[in-house]
Amino acid sequence: MNANAEAKDSRFDLLKWLVVVALVVVGVVGNQYFSAEPILYRVLVLLALAGVAGAVALQTAKGQAFTGLAKEARVEIRKVVWPTRQETTQTTLIVVAVVLVMALLLWGLDSLLGWLVSLIVG
Repeated sequence: MNANAEAKDSRFDLLKWLVVVALVVVGVVGNQYFSAEPILYRVLVLLALAGVAGAVALQTAKGQAFTGLAKEARVEIRKVVWPTRQETTQTTLIVVAVVLVMALLLWGLDSLLGWLVSLIVG
């Protein structure tokens, strides 16, 4: 019975994806066709079409899987231990110091090698 329900859902999913594609095509063609209209109206219509297409896409099996993934990601983000302001500042200063030291070392090495090549070449 579960396989039968999945087959029925997948058939409707295909129809839903076709509706999403049709809405996107209508948006693109309509935007081109009404290019003489003010941009504000075209943007508002495109946003409305995108909202409807997104709502239809979220009703599919893949859309529901995406929604579940987004909810799980949000739960995981809440578990992250974020660094304090002091830790962030210290880490940033260390990175800046290392970058400056490496820049000076590479500049010095480049100058030395350039001087040696100019001695050899003449």
